Amino acid sequence: MRGPGARRGAVHRLSTPTPKGGIRLEYRLRDGEDLDRALKKFRRKVQRAGIFRDIKKNRFYEKPSEARRRKAKAAERRRRRRRRRRNRNN
Repeated sequence: MRGPGARRGAVHRLSTPTPKGGIRLEYRLRDGEDLDRALKKFRRKVQRAGIFRDIKKNRFYEKPSEARRRKAKAAERRRRRRRRRRNRNN
């Protein structure tokens, strides 16, 4: 069952228009595949590729010192989490 405007073997693309290394992701509709189901699969693919995360991250300029601070905090959280897991297992 296809919606209006859906063509057989249609390719739905999401791409970022960057000259260097733009992300291109596509999903091909199969014969008889429901458009809603295909859209759900496409969204999942986009989420796994991390496209939205990158878009949100690059929305505003982040100073190098802020990036270092953010990465150090994330590393500290990971260390604490690992330590807690280790202590729980012992």
